[in-house]
Amino acid sequence: MTRPKLAYEETFDCVQCGYCLPACPTYLTMKKETHSPRGRINLVKMAAEGKITYSDLAGPIELCLGCRACEVVCPTNVQYGRILESAKEVLQHSKEKKSLFATFLFGKVLSNEKWLRSTRMGLAIYQQFGLQTVARKSKLLNLFPDKIKAFESVLPEMNRPLNKGRRENVFPAKGPMYKIGFFSGCMMDSLFSTINTKSMKLLQAAGCEVTVIKEQTCCGALQLHSGKKEMAKQLAKENIIACEAYDFDFIVNSIGGCGAMLVEYEHLLSDDDGDWRKRAKAFSEKNVDISVILSKLNLSYTKDVHKIVTYQPSCHLDNVQKRSEEALQLLKSIPGIHYMELRNKEMCCGSAGIYNLINYEASMDILDDKMGNVQRLARNPDVIVTTNPGCYLQMKLGLHREGLSEKINVIHLVEIVAEACGITD
Repeated sequence: MTRPKLAYEETFDCVQCGYCLPACPTYLTMKKETHSPRGRINLVKMAAEGKITYSDLAGPIELCLGCRACEVVCPTNVQYGRILESAKEVLQHSKEKKSLFATFLFGKVLSNEKWLRSTRMGLAIYQQFGLQTVARKSKLLNLFPDKIKAFESVLPEMNRPLNKGRRENVFPAKGPMYKIGFFSGCMMDSLFSTINTKSMKLLQAAGCEVTVIKEQTCCGALQLHSGKKEMAKQLAKENIIACEAYDFDFIVNSIGGCGAMLVEYEHLLSDDDGDWRKRAKAFSEKNVDISVILSKLNLSYTKDVHKIVTYQPSCHLDNVQKRSEEALQLLKSIPGIHYMELRNKEMCCGSAGIYNLINYEASMDILDDKMGNVQRLARNPDVIVTTNPGCYLQMKLGLHREGLSEKINVIHLVEIVAEACGITD
């Protein structure tokens, strides 16, 4: 493997104008130039020129959310994602000690269905056999760090019965409008399998034939964001090969973060041979978020949903996939809802993959700002709608921290659309 290099040439596109500053959550909460996009770009340039060490670069880069909101507002089209990706890869390569836990998580767990199934089974046993109740009442959780206690409090319910079989692999439709390959994701299907199932049933009800891609593996997003580019590339190639065995019109997912990774496979494999670049381009062009497909179809709403709703979009759906309209239009089309715009909704909630686990305090500062905007709404919403599992858990944690969990719920966009269409698990 060749030694990774910083994206030095790309840094010259930044003219240090400062348009990115009000769009950057870490700059707004930390109030330091080194934690702004232009500050990080300048540090990457200085590191490439040998003026600072990689150690000087590490802190600001590791505290970047990677939300890429700066790219949307940049007047000179700086490819901040490319610069950030190169910095993370260089920093990962330069570490003297590699994290055994990270290697195990990224290399074994996320790409292995048996490990993921075991994780889900373990959580189901923890919840359904009273262990969670015992742990909470006995104060046993106080032995763990604050971030572990925090996220334990918002674990989704593993409500699929332990003895229930796996879902069907094909959801047929008569004379299908589209042939859909469904990308279920790794952690998404472990923690939020019911959302994936509802996604497929919605597509089926709207006239699509949906096939679960059995050979799929992890998308590689968490690996790439942790600087493990070669691992991410291998996963990308496995997913491309898996989908080439089918003739799909679209490859659909309900995960903002994974979807962003899938549409960037062409870039990820840009330094491979021409054949892989061509295959990656064809794969990426077929990948879309479920909100995009559902907005093209004639959904049959069977009931009014009388709820006050606000929306927290996925940064990677908006800023990377460049699909900011369809999800909101779909939400507003549901009969009976009263929609209220969340102030600065485009600002990241602080989840960012596993950022909230690694940089817990920084993430909570960003989340507190987000919750402040929720409480500034004219009325308390009944639900906060999201389009990404990480955002889902982060917003639930925000409500828990503010004591609002009993008043406000968090749901995925698919759940409220399915409710309006009369679709259950």
